[in-house]
Amino acid sequence: MTETHPKFAVVGHPNKGKSSIVSTLAFDDSVQISDTPGTTTKKRSFPLTVDGRVLYELFDTPGFQRARSVLAWLQKHEVTADKRPDVVQAFINEHRDNERFNDEIELLEPIMAGAGIIYVVDGSKPYGEEYEAEMEILRWTGQPSMALINLIDETNYVEEWKRALGQYFKMVRLFNPMKATFPQHLSLLQSIAQLKEEWIEPVNESIGLFKAFHEQMFEQTARSITQLLYHSLSHVERLPIKEEDATEKEKTLVLERYKARLREYEELEQKRVEKVWHHENLEKAQQALLFDGMDLFSKESASLFGLSRKELLITGTTGGAMTGAGIDLLLGGSTLFLGSAIGAMVGGAGVFFGFNELSEVKVLGQKLGKRYLEAGPMKNVNFPYILLNRALFHATKIASRSHALRNKVLLEMGRDFTSKWMDDEVRKSLEKCHVLFRSGDEVKPETMKAYEETIGMILRRLID
Repeated sequence: MTETHPKFAVVGHPNKGKSSIVSTLAFDDSVQISDTPGTTTKKRSFPLTVDGRVLYELFDTPGFQRARSVLAWLQKHEVTADKRPDVVQAFINEHRDNERFNDEIELLEPIMAGAGIIYVVDGSKPYGEEYEAEMEILRWTGQPSMALINLIDETNYVEEWKRALGQYFKMVRLFNPMKATFPQHLSLLQSIAQLKEEWIEPVNESIGLFKAFHEQMFEQTARSITQLLYHSLSHVERLPIKEEDATEKEKTLVLERYKARLREYEELEQKRVEKVWHHENLEKAQQALLFDGMDLFSKESASLFGLSRKELLITGTTGGAMTGAGIDLLLGGSTLFLGSAIGAMVGGAGVFFGFNELSEVKVLGQKLGKRYLEAGPMKNVNFPYILLNRALFHATKIASRSHALRNKVLLEMGRDFTSKWMDDEVRKSLEKCHVLFRSGDEVKPETMKAYEETIGMILRRLID
């Protein structure tokens, strides 16, 4: 990588998607985006950094406000083409403290300091003569430039924009920051590299690092989901009790604490994944809407994210575990089974999908001292698939979510989500690990790694 990384100023008319494009290309959802013209009033730098190295730097700039006045000033100076950049610099020097031209100064400064130009237009609006003053000013700077056509609405005036832009810019590309995929992102970077010979090597190196960075995000997401499943399936919640027998209130309390801890594991995992994909700035209100009305233990969540009855019966037979989150009594270190568990397969929708049904509680064994009420580990065959589907669904939506989006995270899914990634071979591989996670026995690192690789394979199947 060269000492001076490539820099690009994203410029154009107000409210045409400049900030959205910066946010997308910089993998940064902290960029201020608004439908109100003039939201960006000062240039701001957004470097994309991987492992401490700046791959490239983007400048979000204000929109042109008085382009015709600026162009008129420039054209008063009759100079040859090679002297035009000097005239632009002279305009900046003379008007730096003039509030009237604040926006133009802010957007021209990074360009005259060496940044390439990415000119953004809205292809859903008709082309107009008023844009020509802006494009002519940019041509006077002498800097390498390309134009991006952003379709903000449904209407389409792309062809007339292409004809006009092609007269001013070396390269014209369609790019929708709200829907841009990773391959489209890389393709745009490859196009940018062609604008200037000196950029080819550093941009190509950036692309290689960016690909490796993207692969790391998949690996970190798979690791996070693996840890979620392991901790959730192996977790045991304990509650000391004073009397010989546990009261109904104590049984309810330990179970609610158990559920709360599993919900906490899921929430922490979601935050980790959002951080991995650089979506730390999702609002808390948006976070709560992710599975709105679908608590981890709700029947709706189980019905939507869990296995079908047929899949559940096959999996239960394979795994050899058809009980739920058992409540046991610890007496001085010995476990006495207080009863069969939540969700035992005895018929009805609740036993397939629910987690609130307890069979009769019985105390077995001898008194050995201090007594504890214990909930877990989770034995319900359906639970890991409900949890895993929720985690995969969340990860795929976050990984494919544009950093330019500012709308609420309301996610919808169909009943066919599981079929997109699970087949018999994958299910058997997962269930072997689920049995180990639930067993309470030590899980070898190679087992965790195998599960993680399976999750990584599933993520690529869902996202790529």
